[in-house]
Amino acid sequence: MPDPFEIDIPDSEVRDLKRRLAQTRWPSEVADSGWQYGSNLAYIQELCEYWRTDFDWPARQAELNRMPQFTTQVSADGVEDYTVHFIHQQGVGPDPFPIVFTHGWPGSFFEVSKVLGPLTDPAAHGGDPADAFTVVAPSLPGYGFSQIPQTGGFGHMRAARIWVALMARLGYDRYGAQGGDIGARVSALTAYEDPEHCIGAQINMPNSQPPADHPEEDWNEMERSTMARMRDWQSREAAYQWIQGTRPQTLSYGLTDSPAGLAAWITEKWRTWSDCDGDIETRFTKDELLTNISIYWFTRTMNSATRYYYERRQHDRANALPGPLRTPAGFSVFPKEIFNPPRNWVEAEYNVTQWSIHDRGGHFAAMEEPDLLVGDIRDFFRPLR
Repeated sequence: MPDPFEIDIPDSEVRDLKRRLAQTRWPSEVADSGWQYGSNLAYIQELCEYWRTDFDWPARQAELNRMPQFTTQVSADGVEDYTVHFIHQQGVGPDPFPIVFTHGWPGSFFEVSKVLGPLTDPAAHGGDPADAFTVVAPSLPGYGFSQIPQTGGFGHMRAARIWVALMARLGYDRYGAQGGDIGARVSALTAYEDPEHCIGAQINMPNSQPPADHPEEDWNEMERSTMARMRDWQSREAAYQWIQGTRPQTLSYGLTDSPAGLAAWITEKWRTWSDCDGDIETRFTKDELLTNISIYWFTRTMNSATRYYYERRQHDRANALPGPLRTPAGFSVFPKEIFNPPRNWVEAEYNVTQWSIHDRGGHFAAMEEPDLLVGDIRDFFRPLR
């Protein structure tokens, strides 16, 4: 049976964090460069000073602990007794439907916090109790309070197989999957690996490539524009993918030892990938940003989290969909997502039964636009229950 879990970071860890923040050695910066060269010095200094003086970790820890958390051990894919940390919130309604919600990088299980209430208790949030879900929101292997893998190979596919084992351990013989970023691929793989029990995957990051039988010379103007935007993004924004996909261990020394370095690395992505028009605090408060960053800091998991990029780069076939997903799949399309492929590319890989295009929102949909995402999740799973 799962064991109840509460986050309990020692006071000595909080004091050490504040000491390190006070002793930060700050880099120089090109005058008036804003965010052009990366994380802006003035903003990261402001954020870190808030982290040191005003951020109330005990209060944030208490808020996190109001979400019912557990750990359990599962065996999957040749890995014995792997410890998974997860939120398990029971639904309130006539027949709550179980879903496994998977976060991404550089996020955490905290991403579920704004959608957990509306999904599990829709009547308390102006919805229909018939739409209630029971939500299982694990920390990916190597993230947060899940076990840190000590061997290679922990990528998207292994996470999906662990989720299949977890949902079986919890006694769910019919369930759905939902996720974005890494969670998008893990959710799709979960449905692929467990078609008898996982009856649908709802995804808020479509990431399909052009079909092999649809060469570039046959693309229409929209397809060419889509790929041009993606190639431009790769040339300007994808340096993190290369270092995390080739030398994550080297990167990890600085990000594990320096809270300012960790904050700069994560914050730059939350700003760039969200629908904030350059002003990150129009989407996320400092407390929200620092809660997520603190989870990485206190658990020392940035290293194991970034290894997903290495595992995918080195073993792409092992972490890709082995073939088209026949299980129903729904997609929430947000305008500031990293990549938004055309529907026909996605349909070559998925059995698309929902395609919801929104006029606002970005990569962190559950945090940015929780109401829109909740609506899509309800709409997608309603006919599948």
